[in-house]
Amino acid sequence: MDDAEDVIGAQELRRRYGPRGAGGFEAVRGLSFEVRRGEVFALLGTNGAGKTSTVELLEGLAEPSGGSVRVLGRDPFRERAAVRPFTGVMLQEGGFPADLTAAETARMWAGCLSRAPGSRAGRAAAVSSALDRVGLAARAGVRVKQLSGGERRRLDLALALLGRPRVLFLDEPTTGLDPRARRDTWEVVRELRERGVTVLLTTHYLEEAEALADRLAIMREGRIVAAGTPAEVAAREPARIRFDVPAGPLAAGLLPEGTTAAVRGGRVELRTRDLQRTLLELLLRARDLGVALPGLDARSASLEEVFLTITRDGAHGAAEHEGTAQAAGAPARDETEVTAP
Repeated sequence: MDDAEDVIGAQELRRRYGPRGAGGFEAVRGLSFEVRRGEVFALLGTNGAGKTSTVELLEGLAEPSGGSVRVLGRDPFRERAAVRPFTGVMLQEGGFPADLTAAETARMWAGCLSRAPGSRAGRAAAVSSALDRVGLAARAGVRVKQLSGGERRRLDLALALLGRPRVLFLDEPTTGLDPRARRDTWEVVRELRERGVTVLLTTHYLEEAEALADRLAIMREGRIVAAGTPAEVAAREPARIRFDVPAGPLAAGLLPEGTTAAVRGGRVELRTRDLQRTLLELLLRARDLGVALPGLDARSASLEEVFLTITRDGAHGAAEHEGTAQAAGAPARDETEVTAP
């Protein structure tokens, strides 16, 4: 297979359901991105953003309506037989036979896998290893219908790992898992990355994307509207500084020059693109004025804030979103705006 640095690549990728015109629907609208070898890449977006439609094209389950996609240097739809032995797929829902045990289900799945050239791993050993890796070794003899929803999700992951894939697609991998099982799954993904496996995942858990993804893309209405490392995407929103003030006006000269604060119910909030400089100046001014800043809290914007801004305001590109981010700093109707001279 291709040894290029980019393991997954999409160029102007499109997927349409139904006929052209008003009678159809375009779920994926010109996506272009790449995923590097040994990287965890997350696709984020609200329901209906086009994430699953995109992943199905990458997995080779459907042919693009336009554009192109490459996995390990090949077309995953037209050259599926060459690509499939090297990929693992975890769908949103597995649909297992209810009366088979977890181990029987895994053995059945292992028997259907296309083996990569040179693979000598025994089926029984592979099944045992996969179930153990996801914490289901003790539940191997339990029928699928008796497994909890979270256990079935872990069985989904075990099956995706059976072929020792070089590329792993995970569609909402931790839905239904309790916090402990979710973090155990994160550890599995991290171990795979350390072994050089390329992982593309979709998730609704922004904490999960921040914890796992080397890079990510946020989708809206079939398009990518923000992309980069989690820190780069979060930096699109200004940082915040908050503190409580006693009743009455703010002390004259407290706010750093050129900053604007929103005051609401005795709580002050400043937004800034330079958190360190603004916070330092605020603290120095407070010291010189002898003003206490109770409840002081300073933090960079979170991925969640960016996600909510993008999905709420419908930004369709970096330039549009930058303006939206600035506008998001405007005070609400029940807030008072104070600008330093």
